[in-house]
Amino acid sequence: MRARDRAASLLLSGVLALAAGAAPAHAQTEQWKMQAATQAGEIAFQIMKEFTDSIGPLTGGRLQVELLPVGSVVQYSETLDAVGTGILDGQVTAPVYFSGKNPAFALLGDLIAAYNHTEEMFLFLRRGGGDGLLRDLYAEYGVYYIGGAATGKEALVSTIPLRGVDDLDGIKIRAPEGMAQDIFSVVGAAPVNLPAAEVFTAIERGVVDAADWATFSMNHQLGFHRIAQYPVYPGIHSLPVIDVAVNQERWDALAPDVQAILEAAVWDFSRDITYRLELRDLADVAAARADGVEIIDWPMEERSRLREIATGIWADWSTRSPEAEAAYTAQIAFLRELGLLAK
Repeated sequence: MRARDRAASLLLSGVLALAAGAAPAHAQTEQWKMQAATQAGEIAFQIMKEFTDSIGPLTGGRLQVELLPVGSVVQYSETLDAVGTGILDGQVTAPVYFSGKNPAFALLGDLIAAYNHTEEMFLFLRRGGGDGLLRDLYAEYGVYYIGGAATGKEALVSTIPLRGVDDLDGIKIRAPEGMAQDIFSVVGAAPVNLPAAEVFTAIERGVVDAADWATFSMNHQLGFHRIAQYPVYPGIHSLPVIDVAVNQERWDALAPDVQAILEAAVWDFSRDITYRLELRDLADVAAARADGVEIIDWPMEERSRLREIATGIWADWSTRSPEAEAAYTAQIAFLRELGLLAK
């Protein structure tokens, strides 16, 4: 077990010990419903559900949480309003889905082409001010952001070899609206906005050459390796944050020790889901290689080149709201501190 994992486990154990002594003998049980942004059959949902199911035992039965798959109550892009108004008690989703409400959600939720690995992104959240900025942003909607996690660096599905920035010029690529499309456009690609259900068919029929899609293991589970033989892994674009956030009034009504248990549990969950999905990615990368798939890993100089290009798009998005400017300023300073951008 890594040192940081032992520390997290000790923290959680300490919180639980304190909670056991502080818990009233006949505390009322709260029942919450939270909605995820993933389907019930996906491995990410299974890990999320393990986390929410654990809250009951961790709180001595005082808080029971039911996790619902995407679309159960509202659409994935509507959970913020649903949580804020109390239709849902909470969400386990991606802040980037709310970029239409405030561009700061894009800059904080998925700074395209910024980080090489989830550990760097976690450092920004925990030590670079990201958690505080997200908490302030969610508060405007009556929602309390407990903490962030990640599914990992997304892979880039491709039917043609993409070995550097120049190879993106002229390709047709499925990408979601927002910063991703802007960045692909500036390097000469032709982004196409397609709904999730049409991506596989579009690749198979040659409508697009590549796709900004999910993690390697999620792509592999869907069979993309059979129709796109040149995936870029680790990906060079998306590393979205997953947030665990709840209705502010529901949060305020919790006993302080239950709040502390939730905060510690979210920290533990954030490491668990990241490590488990990364291991799943690595296993599927090995399986794909055995099937003759060429896994393309961009050299660091090409990743740095794309990051420098992307800074122009980040700067443009930062002008769209005061919160976006604050998010941009904090991220740029932290990326320079990590040595990922020139000072």
